[in-house]
Amino acid sequence: MQKLDVSLAERSYPIYIDRGLLGQDLIRGHVRGNQVMVVTNETIAPLYLDAVTRGLGDLQCDTLILPDGEQHKTLATLERIFDALMAHRHSRTTTLVALGGGVIGDMVGFAAACYQRGVDFIQVPTTLLAQVDSSVGGKTAVNHPRGKNMIGAFHQPRAVVIDTAVLDTLPEREFAAGMAEVIKYGLIRDPEFFQWLLDNQAALAARDTAPVAEAILRSCRNKAEVVAADETEQGNRALLNLGHTFGHAMETFTGYRDWLHGEAVSAGMVMAARMSLELGWLNQADLDRVSDSLAAWKLPVTAPEGMARANFSELMALDKKVQNGRLRLVLLNQIGDALVTGEYDPNALTRTLEAFCER
Repeated sequence: MQKLDVSLAERSYPIYIDRGLLGQDLIRGHVRGNQVMVVTNETIAPLYLDAVTRGLGDLQCDTLILPDGEQHKTLATLERIFDALMAHRHSRTTTLVALGGGVIGDMVGFAAACYQRGVDFIQVPTTLLAQVDSSVGGKTAVNHPRGKNMIGAFHQPRAVVIDTAVLDTLPEREFAAGMAEVIKYGLIRDPEFFQWLLDNQAALAARDTAPVAEAILRSCRNKAEVVAADETEQGNRALLNLGHTFGHAMETFTGYRDWLHGEAVSAGMVMAARMSLELGWLNQADLDRVSDSLAAWKLPVTAPEGMARANFSELMALDKKVQNGRLRLVLLNQIGDALVTGEYDPNALTRTLEAFCER
């Protein structure tokens, strides 16, 4: 078993990575009280809910099964978690367990941040994207019809338990969407990892155990280091949002239904790379490497059909990285070297949007 630590003083916590962890009592060891609420969705419950509840022993263990899909990541669904907690009389010493992908993890984390002003929760991510990104770092939120993740809080988990065996049942499209976030770490700060991903693409696509575990480990290590240095995104943690400003606009435009989060991030990263080229920072060969690395996973590298420049402008204006009326973007000096900046030629953004919105 691999173990990493996210170093945040009294809020530090471990990340465990191995096959078969759901069949062990690892989750039980991070529960401080005697009550647990396991929250999952309709897709994951038949596969893994029994294994998790068995590992919780003699604790009061209640469960809640929510509908699956990004379109359900709303305040209305969040209220169902609060209703269940109160119906089963959970106290402020309860622990919530998020068993699912990024949607479940974000909602359960936000519920834990709010319930009785903050209770413990444990992340048990079941998608590659959640394992390498959303389960680590304490960002929790729900969506609003006008913007993604606009309502939320920073609330760190007690532990992250990554059982790589759950990827055996993950659909190919979901696995590829997770690879977009894996590739992101290479682009923003780890060029050797980016090259390793290119060299091992076939083995990763075949889901060979060792390279998949290595990709998860290196992704989590990259994220843990960034989060430890900037927990609440006052500075360089924003680098983790490469492609997300463009991507969130695409998700909102499509109503959180047509594209997976990783698919939108993929197209968004190509847009960020193209804008970096427009600014004279990135060369054409590296732009092609970025695009080709994502296209190899059959991920989108263009904007959704019918999305116009005006749609991007309107939706990006609501992004959380807008400060004092200026949209800050994560861009690339080169592969492995990203920056967050609001100081750029607006014409470069205009040209980028026009290029990606031509239909």
